[in-house]
Amino acid sequence: MTRRPLLFTPLLLTPFLLTSACGVVPSTEHKATDTAREEAGKVGLALYGQRPRTAEEVGRVAARMRGVEVLRLTGTSTHDGDGIDMIVRTSGAAAGGWPGDEEVSVRRCFTVRVSPKSAWGEVPRDVDCPDGPALAFAAPPEPPRLPYEELQAKLPRVPEGGRVEEAEVRRALASLDLPLTVRTEVKADGARVGVLLAVESNGFDPQDCLLARVSPGRTDVWTPPGIQRMPGEGGCTVNNALDPKPGPH
Repeated sequence: MTRRPLLFTPLLLTPFLLTSACGVVPSTEHKATDTAREEAGKVGLALYGQRPRTAEEVGRVAARMRGVEVLRLTGTSTHDGDGIDMIVRTSGAAAGGWPGDEEVSVRRCFTVRVSPKSAWGEVPRDVDCPDGPALAFAAPPEPPRLPYEELQAKLPRVPEGGRVEEAEVRRALASLDLPLTVRTEVKADGARVGVLLAVESNGFDPQDCLLARVSPGRTDVWTPPGIQRMPGEGGCTVNNALDPKPGPH
């Protein structure tokens, strides 16, 4: 009987997949791309929420994140239409699966959607990188400084048994020459006068404000605790200047 020689079919190793008893094993480049996608996903997590943002704000936040380039923005506001689609470029790296394999690094582009309808942890979509350099964003305008020391120095000091004049308090505020972006309120209540200086709130973060109360024998200026300055808490009101809420315990 003639024996037939055994034939061995060589194992073809593609640059993308290896087969094993456990199934399909991603290539090193595939794993590096997954790492880059995870970095893009962090952009979506950082911008997740119901807070309205303009495209400029979205791009600025993303561009300040380490290793993130913003290449394109589509849309004007997170709350208009489908929100904002942003193409970002991120990097990823992965070590080879065999001894002696070199680490593979990649730069990939992904679309990140920023909208109140976005899901938490939404996976960015792979896209081709558009031509051109990364977008640049100017620093946000600094909010006006509320003049704590100046207000304290200008407000009248009324002796015990005296009378607080609302007009005098208003003249003190006028002498501060505050920018138009600082809202002021003055309210008299019996022998006392309350004062509020506030910067417009974005409706989500603690509002920046100063309170003051001028009473016979005492003049106080203070900033309410952060929890009271949250939207709906009533900390930044002239009524809170006259009758302060108890502080958090």
